[in-house]
Amino acid sequence: MNIVLMGCPGAGKGTQSAKLQETFGLKHISTGDVLRAEIASGSELGQQIAQIIDKGNLVPDGLMISMLEKIVRHTDQGIIFDGFPRTVAQAQALDEMLQRFERSITCVIMITLPESEVVGRVSLRRQCRQCEEILHVEDPGETRCPKCGGELYTRPDDTPARVKHRLEVYHCETLPVKNYYVNSGKYVEVNGNQTPDQVFKDICNVLEKVK
Repeated sequence: MNIVLMGCPGAGKGTQSAKLQETFGLKHISTGDVLRAEIASGSELGQQIAQIIDKGNLVPDGLMISMLEKIVRHTDQGIIFDGFPRTVAQAQALDEMLQRFERSITCVIMITLPESEVVGRVSLRRQCRQCEEILHVEDPGETRCPKCGGELYTRPDDTPARVKHRLEVYHCETLPVKNYYVNSGKYVEVNGNQTPDQVFKDICNVLEKVK
C-alpha cells in the first residue's frame, strides 16, 4: 500500500502520517524532513535548498525526485508520501519513478482545511531545538519543550507572512495535482477540521475500501 497524503500547511499531514506508520507498518517519507536533514548536514546541496525554502519557494522537481528515489530504492514497506507531490510534473515523475520499482500509488488522501484554520494552526506551531519535536502550543509565549525542556522556536516558514506566501504557492501549483489524481480514480477527501483521532478514523475507513 502506497499512499500520497495531501493538504495545505497545518492540515495535520505529519500527525496522521505518524498514526498510519504505527498502525499499518508503513514507511513515512516526509519531504520536509528529508530537506531539513540535508540542510542540517551543512552540505552544498543543503545550503542551496535552504536558500530556496527561505524564499518560500518549492525545491526543483528533478532534485526532489532524485532524493526520494534513494529512499524508495531501499524500502520494502508500503510508503506514505507526505508533502509530495506538489505539482503535476512531480506527480507524473513520482508515477514513473515508482514504476521502475514495480510499485504504484494505492490511494491519494487530501486532508481539507479552511484557510482561516490554517493560519491559526501554523501560528501556534513550534519546533524544539533539542529533540526536534514539532508541537502545537496553546500559549504563543511558551518557550520550553514539554517533552525534553529544550528551547522552542518558530520555524522560518511558519511565520504569518511566510504562511500566506506558502498558501499562494499551494493554490497556484499544488491544487492542480488534485485534478491529476481525480482523473486516476484514486483521490479521496477527508475533513481535517476535526480532532486528530476522528480524522484518522476517517482515513482508516478510506483505506479499508482500497486494500
